[in-house]
Formats: sequence, C-alpha cells, structure tokens
Amino acid sequence: MVQELIILLVFIAAAFYMGRLVYRSFAAKSGCAKGCGSACSSINFKKIQQDLEKRQAAAQQS
Repeated sequence: MVQELIILLVFIAAAFYMGRLVYRSFAAKSGCAKGCGSACSSINFKKIQQDLEKRQAAAQQS
C-alpha cells in the first residue's frame, strides 16, 4: 500500500512538472518558447521582410 502511494505521488509530481513545461511554452512572453529563462535570440520578422523587399527590388532592377 505504501509503495502505491509513493508511485502515485511521483506520478502526480511528474504530471505537474510536464504540465508546467507545456504551459510555459505556450505562455512565453520573452519570445523564447523553451521556458529556460535564458536570453534566446528571437526572430526579427521585420528585418526578414525588409531583406526580402530589398532582394525583390534588386531583382527587378537587373
């Protein structure tokens, strides 16, 4: 009986930990979905769009 309670507590702790990781990945506010708290670089979509527009303008001029 005691072994079953210990297994249940370990399972609940593991489920809570996994739920917390999933929640943090969807609720990330820093742009990094890992939830590790480090300073991950985020994707700069504006810069990508500007680079694409420059390439298209250069291709049209050639």
